Amino acid sequence: MKAIILFLLITTSSAVYALGVKPDFVVAADGSGNFKTVQEAIHAVPDFRNKTTIIFIKKGIYKEKLILAASKKNVKFIGESLNETILTYDDYAQKKNAFGEEKGTSGSSSFYIYGEGFSAENITFENSSGPVGQAVAVWAGGDKLIFTNCRFLGFQDTLYTYGGNNRQYYKNCYIEGTVDFIFGASTAWFESCTIFCKKAGYITAASTADTTKFGYVLNKCKIKGDAPANSFYLGRPWRPYAKVAYLNCELPDLIRPEGWNNWGKESNEKTAYYAEYKSTGKGADPKSRANWSHQLTDEEYKAYILENVFRGWNPETK
Repeated sequence: MKAIILFLLITTSSAVYALGVKPDFVVAADGSGNFKTVQEAIHAVPDFRNKTTIIFIKKGIYKEKLILAASKKNVKFIGESLNETILTYDDYAQKKNAFGEEKGTSGSSSFYIYGEGFSAENITFENSSGPVGQAVAVWAGGDKLIFTNCRFLGFQDTLYTYGGNNRQYYKNCYIEGTVDFIFGASTAWFESCTIFCKKAGYITAASTADTTKFGYVLNKCKIKGDAPANSFYLGRPWRPYAKVAYLNCELPDLIRPEGWNNWGKESNEKTAYYAEYKSTGKGADPKSRANWSHQLTDEEYKAYILENVFRGWNPETK
């Protein structure tokens, strides 16, 4: 028995130290870590800690509806394996709560993040409900969030970037969905991400505030998918002042020639700001784009640097 425990400890330590970090807590469904569930590890983080608390999550499917409270600051999740460390739940908007009421879009999320300075690496975040309407995988409701090499799996409303003052950075991530699967009011930068389009729909549904200069920036992203040709829009405005820019992105033929949708309101065309810069691929068709969208000039493109978009914050130097 002692030999088995020692083996498990050595195996866990080897996996963690290979990443060059020493975790504060280890989560392992098989009992070989400090906790069996991710939520237990979150609860163990001291409130308002200024230093980073590292939680290493071993391979496994963790079916939990997770909440990272605002008092849990600077928490970092590191998964043992991108494809095998999966945080998942299966709520959806029309699912009933304990009182027989529909949960709604906001109530459907698998993981709620409110804590400032949260970061994650090598984790899969999932809403496993399937194509049943709005079903959020991650409610990203904190400021200065960083996701590196993570996957976001779902259908409609996969990733909710919540909160107009929040800044979020996604690097080398995979995000999939159908309708409005990246949506919300936050300022979010997607760097070298793969955006996978399923069935038909809209990639973004930004609700940027009129007082916020930048909404979504997708830089050097690859848009892919199994959706048919001409079935996806680059975005539509959930709120009138939505702002989205695709910079140096690869767009396949599943993108509609007009690119952008006004969500049935002609007035949105005067307030939303939708832009592209040097799009490539069969879905890049500047001459056919909606005439109220923008093709950035070289001079306009210069404004899109991390510190500028994020109002002084640079996640790459964190």
